[in-house]
Amino acid sequence: MGEPNLLLDALIEEAAIKRASLAARINALSGRHTNFDHRSVGRWLAGQRPRGRVPQLICDILSATLGRPISLGDIGMADPPGTTGAKVPMAEFVERAPSLWRSDHNERDDVCDAAPATGLDAIAPIWEWESPLDDIDVSREGRAAVGPGHVAQLRSVRGHYEEMYRRVGGLTVRPRIVSYLTIEVTPLLRGSYNHATGQQLHRAVGGLVAVAGICAYDSDYQGLAQRYFHQALRLAKASGDRGFGGYVVALLVNQALHCRDYQQAISFAEAGLRTAGPHMSPALATDIHAMQAKAFARVHDLTKAHASMRQTEAAAGRIRRVNEPPETDYVQPGLVETQFAEALFSLGDLTAARRFADDAVAASTHPRGRVNRLATVTKIAIRAGELDRAVESASAMLDQATGMESRRLFERFRQLRTNMWTHRDAAGLGEVVARIDDVLTIPLD
Repeated sequence: MGEPNLLLDALIEEAAIKRASLAARINALSGRHTNFDHRSVGRWLAGQRPRGRVPQLICDILSATLGRPISLGDIGMADPPGTTGAKVPMAEFVERAPSLWRSDHNERDDVCDAAPATGLDAIAPIWEWESPLDDIDVSREGRAAVGPGHVAQLRSVRGHYEEMYRRVGGLTVRPRIVSYLTIEVTPLLRGSYNHATGQQLHRAVGGLVAVAGICAYDSDYQGLAQRYFHQALRLAKASGDRGFGGYVVALLVNQALHCRDYQQAISFAEAGLRTAGPHMSPALATDIHAMQAKAFARVHDLTKAHASMRQTEAAAGRIRRVNEPPETDYVQPGLVETQFAEALFSLGDLTAARRFADDAVAASTHPRGRVNRLATVTKIAIRAGELDRAVESASAMLDQATGMESRRLFERFRQLRTNMWTHRDAAGLGEVVARIDDVLTIPLD
């Protein structure tokens, strides 16, 4: 028994065929005595591959019902099994990608709880993105014509959901954006468009998929988030936008940092900078160099951490917001200072870390960014024994976080609470610990 067959599951649901009915039709078409039933189909959905002609019969039944060709790869039964990576032709990717959205939309536990890919499976999508050439022709013949107006709408929706995420967190936004991908985006992706429009469409869809991945990451569904990021990277390749691909790689760098795979974070950052090259926007280069600095600091490589910090400052000096793509809007004043504070904290330089953390909090930013910056100030203050300062910053952090639903933020609160517990008798700190306890009782499901 292999991994759950999400591709087949999504197509059966789309075709509105009951498991028992599918089994009966296969029995009728097989030309020999077979006794498949709903339990047989359940085993196939769980990852078992039926023998003989059965996979092709499934394709034939689904093709007739859906009115379009369905291949063995589309039902997850190609030999060897396909992936959603860049090796898959774009026409096949368009058929397969929505199966993940539909499964997530249906709140499949096996999808949300899947572990992140590791080893070659984790890095192959980046290798494929790095490898030339981009797709020569992404045009498609479908049922409905797709034009510039559709692309503009997708871009607008992406901006809306990103801003919503910054205000209330990924747990609230993820179901909405996944529903939008399933219901609204799928027909567009499978519509009719020429190569130029197709590139713009895939760029816009990639932006939405990336935000879905960010929301999954914020919900602490790391395997699901990784799959969304890999999809976005494939869409970036189809769009021909190397800069956007670099942005998606930056998301993978951030996830690697969270998962404490610091060497992978460093390698991913190098791949993004190398491949995007002159197409890498200064703001994005700023963030990637800053994350590299954090990764080097976590492995206690002082020399390379400081070198990355210098590269960060050089890139930041070239930022011209008017020339930046919308995705890099998160690189706001104070972001670099926050990253430097985190890196210096890991290196044990608390004086410099505090200075950068203070500068970060003084800069204007969106609500979520301010919560994270105040959390960094609090962490540094506790380590330095400045408990009055820790009480002040933690109280402001909790005030700002009101209304946000984010497992990642709640995890930061838990870590801070653990650090505060040994000092809970200090004036005001016990009250802050109690406030954090109240926040942590809020149900997130």
